Amino acid sequence: MAGPARYYDGITASVTEVGAKWGIGELIIYRPDDFSIVARWRLEDLVVLGDTEHEAVPLVSVAGSDARLVVVEPALRTELARVAYLAALDAPRPKAAPRVLKLGAALVVLVAAFFGLVDYGSEYAAPLVPYRLQAKVGREVRDELLAGRTLCKGTEGLKAINDLANRLARTGELGHPVGVTIVKGGPVNAFTLPGGYLVFYSELIDQAKDGEQVAGVLAHEIGHAVNEHPIKGMARQYGINLLLGLLTGGYSDLGTLGSGSSLLLALRNGRAFEREADATGIRLLEKRGLRADGMSRFFEQLMQHEPADTALSLGIWSDHPPTAERIAATKRPPTGRPAFTEQEWKALRSVCD
Repeated sequence: MAGPARYYDGITASVTEVGAKWGIGELIIYRPDDFSIVARWRLEDLVVLGDTEHEAVPLVSVAGSDARLVVVEPALRTELARVAYLAALDAPRPKAAPRVLKLGAALVVLVAAFFGLVDYGSEYAAPLVPYRLQAKVGREVRDELLAGRTLCKGTEGLKAINDLANRLARTGELGHPVGVTIVKGGPVNAFTLPGGYLVFYSELIDQAKDGEQVAGVLAHEIGHAVNEHPIKGMARQYGINLLLGLLTGGYSDLGTLGSGSSLLLALRNGRAFEREADATGIRLLEKRGLRADGMSRFFEQLMQHEPADTALSLGIWSDHPPTAERIAATKRPPTGRPAFTEQEWKALRSVCD
């Protein structure tokens, strides 16, 4: 029996349209136009490269040769599989559905295991990173994010906010000092980096009605530091980036912290972190006998500027709890000592002058 085939000589990249037939003890490969012999392969030396599970038409070769043959004719493949005992050449092609299910199940197990590792690493292992290394990361990230920005230099104002920050940190048993940097301008925001580096924007101080509101925001940020949220968040984000890189064929460069968008994404806190930082901040203020009503009033002020709560509209996709929920959770009476003296608050208001 003869049929069409494609022949690769194993030396050049060219393909030759040939005919193939099996004779007594051999497979004869010939040119259809003049029937000249291209190759003669002994049946006992034939091998199949691959199988029907992975290739539509598996390649046929001969032991010790780089030449390849694609037998196009199905009937010839069936006959050749029979006479040369090459079951893989004509095995029934497995159905796609079970293979897809197996692949899907394997991916689910892989992702679940990886996220379990990320959860464990970010929650338990990341905080064990020595303070010296956390501080190094924090400095590098701070310098990257604040490159080109104007920093406020008012000595008395910086001393006032840093003194309060470190008193709150000691109350929370943080174990290392913290430092507040104030950036001139907006947005109305503040964030905490690994190693106890806090960044405030002066627009937040300008928009605050009094020192208790700034103290509430500061206590919230110290809450992030006390609960190790910055290093946990970065560990989680870079772990997820690594997983995405593996699944997409990309890569994750853990040594490159200076990609702006990646940094901002890694520094975002989840809703659980935000709730925990709110609760910790209130507890620290109250433990020191300071007024703790500023945090909820600051949230109320935010809602006045943005009545349509972004966190509420985004639902599960929001990385912050709804503002109304945070107001209710942090509501406190205006009792206790002021966080700043009048002189300190005045100095802090003019820290960028």
